Amino acid sequence: QVLFVESGGDSVQPGGSLRLSCVASGFAFNTYNLGWHRQAPGKERELVARINTNGETNYGDSVKGRFTISRDNDKNMVYLQMNNLKSEDTAVYYCNTRGGIFPWGQGTQVTVSS
Repeated sequence: QVLFVESGGDSVQPGGSLRLSCVASGFAFNTYNLGWHRQAPGKERELVARINTNGETNYGDSVKGRFTISRDNDKNMVYLQMNNLKSEDTAVYYCNTRGGIFPWGQGTQVTVSS
């Protein structure tokens, strides 16, 4: 079955950096456009970054210029480099396809607070 395992979340101060990792299994990884999504307390889950099969990337306005998504098709992994973190980035982060069509993993908690 399809499985996503996210890691790398932590508690950091504003302005800090984190690198999230996600390993995927159970589907043809290199044929899907992938995304990092996040869900903050009391809010809907939102797509913050996506990477297509050809490596093209796109970002939500709130993270543009601060986050970088990448993928390694040989390892079935997708990454999210997050720089200059802000308190509003606090959320549980998930990887999935761009459209979130597979079951969600457990996510990884990112907390940005002074």
